[in-house]
Amino acid sequence: MSSFKLHDSFEYAASDNQIISTNAAQIGQPLLLEDLRHWLDRHETGSRLPPERRLAETLHVTRPALRKALALLEVEGRIIRQVGRGTFVATPPSTSYAGLSALTARTGPHDAMMARLALEPELAKLAALHATPLHISRLQSLASDIRHVSTWDEYEALDHALHDLIAESAGNVLLHELHKIMNAVRQVVVWRQLSPGIAGPPPDYHSFDEHDAIVAAIAARNRTAAKTAMRAHLNATLHAMTSDE
Repeated sequence: MSSFKLHDSFEYAASDNQIISTNAAQIGQPLLLEDLRHWLDRHETGSRLPPERRLAETLHVTRPALRKALALLEVEGRIIRQVGRGTFVATPPSTSYAGLSALTARTGPHDAMMARLALEPELAKLAALHATPLHISRLQSLASDIRHVSTWDEYEALDHALHDLIAESAGNVLLHELHKIMNAVRQVVVWRQLSPGIAGPPPDYHSFDEHDAIVAAIAARNRTAAKTAMRAHLNATLHAMTSDE
């Protein structure tokens, strides 16, 4: 089974994409998504979902598999995640993303990163032009809060929120929806397993300064700097994924 490094302290197993489509415990199998959709149908809009651990036990699945399913359901508009508050049932939208699960089975981690490099620098550039003062304030808060996380789960939740807010700040609804789809696929195909003894990102984790540079450029309304900073951040992530060191 071939593998390569994912970020600084993780490995991605290339054969896992096959597991996604053949193992019923994995998100590529429709069973888990359908179970969750039925579960959501039985709860009122605005209801708060149980903690991940309890929901995983209820559905008899692993937490990583549940987390991937929730990422897809968020793009489908079935749930809403609010940092610091929890995950809530949303009204099912008229737009369907039924093919999203199949898309994850055909996408590899490198493809996901190439899509991010094509889209996110442009979103950062647009955010520098269109972000409201409230957007900028929230971006600054997220960039600050992410430095104080103690686990990788907390890091990934805030990282997701930060990048999604940049996409929202770009002021283009269609591009924001495309980013949501891309990010959901990325979360499923680019998952990570911690190396022993590493509980969370170290204080000098490269993404912290990179996030600050992106947000500072957006706040300064410097479109070129925002685009360059986002590209540098994504290239650093790609390098960490593929480095042999």
